[in-house]
Amino acid sequence: MRLEIKDLHVFYGKIEAIKGISVVVNQGEIVTLIGANGAGKTTTLKTVSGLRPVSLGQILFDGQDISHMSPHERVEIGISQAPEGRGIFPGMTVGENLEIGKYFRKNRDSEMKEDLEKVFHLFPRLKERLKQAGGTLSGGEQQMLAIGRALMARPKVLLLDEPSMGLAPMMIQNIFNIITEINKTGTTILLVEQNAQQALQRANRAYVLETGKVVKEAKASDLLNDPAVRAAYLGTGAA
Repeated sequence: MRLEIKDLHVFYGKIEAIKGISVVVNQGEIVTLIGANGAGKTTTLKTVSGLRPVSLGQILFDGQDISHMSPHERVEIGISQAPEGRGIFPGMTVGENLEIGKYFRKNRDSEMKEDLEKVFHLFPRLKERLKQAGGTLSGGEQQMLAIGRALMARPKVLLLDEPSMGLAPMMIQNIFNIITEINKTGTTILLVEQNAQQALQRANRAYVLETGKVVKEAKASDLLNDPAVRAAYLGTGAA
């Protein structure tokens, strides 16, 4: 399995948000996109998941051009997203939110129990709140639900957009531990994250985006020690 973004351009009207970026995510990796607000990170994920149209360039998945495939078709072939802002259905229960995650899956009913147990292993708190309305959960619990719902689709590639946004430090650490555990079970992850320190500590490789362009790409560990990256995104200067 390989996800490849090739010379991607994306427009919002006349504004070019993504200006010819190329990104590769190999099977089993965690790859992270870091950059300031407005750099194009979320737009990139939305385009991979099919929520934004490709203007120019290609998105390849397992060698197949999926650039103009519908979002639900991308879920069916193994691409699932936990969006920025969580995007849960607040009036539906935790259980109903999770069930929606498997909507486009074949054999979804026969495998429901098995899939739920996997989600509850990662997020025991969701099992405790199975019949509780999603909108009454804490921010951290809603993030767990968003990731759990995406996992119900059994993705080959999981797209995570700002999973730590708005969370307390202890919950941030918990979420990143779980992301690492998800990856260890065989799920490839493309991660967008403002918390560059955590993202680079967990990822295999990283791309730095600035105003819709890739300006650096390297092993995540190398970028952690890159003076320019440390000064711009880690707040630690060139030490």
